[in-house]
Amino acid sequence: MFQLFKRDVLKCLKRICEDERFVKESDHADLACTIAFKLAKEQKRNPIEVANEIAENLEPIGYIGKIEVVNGYINFFASEEFLEDTINTILDTDENYGSLNMRGKVLIEHTSANPDGPIHIGHMRNSIIGDSLARIFRKAGFDVTTHYYVNDMGRQIAIAVLGYRLFGLDESKKPDHAVVEAYVKANQEIEKNPELEKEVEMLMIKYENFSDDVVGDFRYIVSKALEGIRQTLRELNIHHDDYVWESEFLKNGYVDRILSMLDERNLIKKEGAWFVELDEKPVILRRENGTTLYITRDLAYHLWKNENFERFVNVLGADHKLYGRQLCKLLELINLKPPEIVFFEFVSLPEGSMSTRKGKFISADELIAKVYDEARKIVEKRDLSREEKERIAKAVAMGAIRFDFVKIAPEKPMVFDWEKALDFERQTASYVQYAHARCCSILRKAVESGMPDLEFRPEICTKVERDLVMILSKFPYVIEKVIKDLKPNYVAEYLLSVANTFNDFYREHRVLDEVAEIRMHRLAIVDAVRIVLRNGLELLGIEALERM
Repeated sequence: MFQLFKRDVLKCLKRICEDERFVKESDHADLACTIAFKLAKEQKRNPIEVANEIAENLEPIGYIGKIEVVNGYINFFASEEFLEDTINTILDTDENYGSLNMRGKVLIEHTSANPDGPIHIGHMRNSIIGDSLARIFRKAGFDVTTHYYVNDMGRQIAIAVLGYRLFGLDESKKPDHAVVEAYVKANQEIEKNPELEKEVEMLMIKYENFSDDVVGDFRYIVSKALEGIRQTLRELNIHHDDYVWESEFLKNGYVDRILSMLDERNLIKKEGAWFVELDEKPVILRRENGTTLYITRDLAYHLWKNENFERFVNVLGADHKLYGRQLCKLLELINLKPPEIVFFEFVSLPEGSMSTRKGKFISADELIAKVYDEARKIVEKRDLSREEKERIAKAVAMGAIRFDFVKIAPEKPMVFDWEKALDFERQTASYVQYAHARCCSILRKAVESGMPDLEFRPEICTKVERDLVMILSKFPYVIEKVIKDLKPNYVAEYLLSVANTFNDFYREHRVLDEVAEIRMHRLAIVDAVRIVLRNGLELLGIEALERM
């Protein structure tokens, strides 16, 4: 809805300003135009004088209710008709509110952690950002596929295979934890006996050549690790459409094709190893022993992406920035579209740094279990059945993790503090879930007392009611911004603003014990808030609880 209001503002300003960068959201208006400051600077005049001159020739159109000038800003306010249409649209479209009509095939690759053990808290941020983006893209109308790109050919996997051959797997443990145990033991053996490095290299060479005596062990170890990783991702309400193994791009000829494309343009230098000179440093594509590198197979994967998707997004840790630049540059050199990359900074906990190789890491499983236990304690005193307490505790725990991991912009580092994440009074998932549950409670009581037909009356809106409706109108607009900027934190920030304003509304206004006209009006607002909070939480993979 907000996009329609903004469209009318831009249309109103068409003769003066066609650049929408000069039309911005404001604390003092629904939209504000700053073009007078630019023109005043060019004309060496007072911006207030220029703004007044512009405003004299503007007439409200469409959803614009009022135009006024304050200190050089041309302020626009939405009409009562806009407020009424916003509430009616939300109530009429219900679960479809926020949906857009964007089209196209989109691939989102996320998580893609090495299958040499369980995913840790850094991988969790990758997974949650990627899964949230996929949900938001689908809401916008795109045909979305999600991939986990399985690195089954790297040195780490060869070491895990060596560990399996030397020590076996502890079948009593969760599969990914059993794999990392073998991996850590193998690393310890290599430190004691460096000659084992030759065996690791031989395993890598044999697997790249798909030798029968190693393929079974590699497939077994990677499959066991993925089995455990999938279990963890399910706990986080994350699902991948496909697990794509990088070795497939050797089998299907895409690696040969990508090397040929680079070679045909005389980009590859062959001096034992094959490499391409880039500004920052040479990129090796093939070792002297004939084996390819991760980037070689990844280039092949992106050739396949170019052939099958219109837009593709990769979620990568900030330590992959150089790699990302190299990947994109190499693709551009052979006229292939590079991926859009979301780089995220890492997560820290009081326990300190993590190293899978040394066996010192905080697994996602540990963190999930800890937050779940604490959520159980919080809901234990509620007057609910045991089954309902368990369900709510799980929803609160998963919400706490997913919301806190996504609410910080990807490019900013974050510290996850489970105590703060579970605080119902802070800016958390629990806070938003509780606002939704409060809406549901009000509506339940209204039904029990004979709920009237809902009828929003814009002419009787108080300031906080008007503010709330304007925020609700921005839900599709926020989704549009995420699609453009690839920042799912916009949705989290938006939901907090809805919950905050709704709580202001709840503190200032009675709903159920008002006269019929006002009760119908306010119940319409409450129901619209419920719909927006539910739809928004779903975009972040969080359950919108009806009771808490």
